[in-house]
Amino acid sequence: MDWDKLRIFHAVADAGSLTHAGDRLNLSQSAVSRQIRALEESLNATLFHRHARGLILTEQGELLFDATSAMNKRLDAASARIRDSEEEVFGDLRVTTTIGFGTLWLAPRLAKLYEQYPDLRVDLMLEERVLDLPMREADVAIRMKEPSQADLIRKRLMTVKMQVFATQAYLDENGVPEVPEDMSMHRLICQSVNATQVGASASLAQHLLTYDVRSLLTVNNYFGVLQGVLQDLGLGILPDYVSLDEDRLIRVLPEIQSADVPVFLAYPEELRQSQRIAAFRDFVQEEITAYRKGLKEKQIV
Repeated sequence: MDWDKLRIFHAVADAGSLTHAGDRLNLSQSAVSRQIRALEESLNATLFHRHARGLILTEQGELLFDATSAMNKRLDAASARIRDSEEEVFGDLRVTTTIGFGTLWLAPRLAKLYEQYPDLRVDLMLEERVLDLPMREADVAIRMKEPSQADLIRKRLMTVKMQVFATQAYLDENGVPEVPEDMSMHRLICQSVNATQVGASASLAQHLLTYDVRSLLTVNNYFGVLQGVLQDLGLGILPDYVSLDEDRLIRVLPEIQSADVPVFLAYPEELRQSQRIAAFRDFVQEEITAYRKGLKEKQIV
């Protein structure tokens, strides 16, 4: 099968348009169209349905696109390993983690990583969906549970607890809750118990909701919960690490907290020798050490 035709097919399938694919490949629309026709003839199959809104893959086209996508990811992995220098850290690094951890803990600390490695280009992908590391949807992941995929190197970084926080301004106006039953006089800010999140957080929210809270505000990520708390809207369920970086947060109901949530760093076995991965791993571990130290000092005070 002609590799060049497969490359052009993949670009068309990804773009959904001959014109857009041609722009990416620096080819004319007619040249792209000829290559697609030739590929369809060689396979004796129709790969696209022509539609007014663009091109739609046929069943045969979907099968071929799955294959070319897997090929591209393997080629990306090989290219990344070839580009890795034994002494220098540079190039692209795709990092995936949850929206909450990425926005509230990781992103604010990345300036230190760039100070050390100015030629590194980080693509931070924040989503609750677990990306497939062996298939190279990302290079490295920080996850709130131990990864189950095979062929991954994994390291447990720390544990997180979900706790309840408010601002002093909110407490001055609404009073400090002393026992869980006091939730009937307060607004709770949390993620919806049906939203994608760690089970410990959903369990804590469900528990507090049994106390007939006066009002409820749900947000689909912890960054939004934090903003609601900082705007003095109510009592918010947040990861404990947020309180170290945000002085305005005051913990309430200290006897109420979630079970431990483990935090793991993982990356594919084939990237074991990657200098970019090693640099990021060491950076995160150093920041975790500093975080633990700061947390202990705060608890002592």
